[in-house]
Amino acid sequence: MTYRIGQVLNGTITGIQHYGVFVSLDETTQGLIHISECAHGYVSNLESLFHIGQNIEVLVLDIDEYSKKISLSVRALQKDPNIGTKWCKKHYWTNRYVDSGFQPISTNMPSWLRQAEKDFGVPDVE
Repeated sequence: MTYRIGQVLNGTITGIQHYGVFVSLDETTQGLIHISECAHGYVSNLESLFHIGQNIEVLVLDIDEYSKKISLSVRALQKDPNIGTKWCKKHYWTNRYVDSGFQPISTNMPSWLRQAEKDFGVPDVE
């Protein structure tokens, strides 16, 4: 079977190490869920979250072309408990004063030139 990045698959856990969890995707293909992709937040012990033989739903994060290693994630399929509606709201900064603010350069250029002449002591030519 060919796998694609972003694909959601079901697999069976075949091994647990201190750095991640090995998942069998089919008879010949195995992937790894790195410890950072197992859950949101700090994970001290993977054996408290997973056990060998457990069926699990995973997301394909990356496939190495040369070594054919498949990186998987459980965390990407879960909602982040640390992010609430407060963090999802976008805020756009705008100028409250409608009558002032950006004006075209051609409108402001004469006043800028007069100010520069005053600042640098250039005599008024008008």
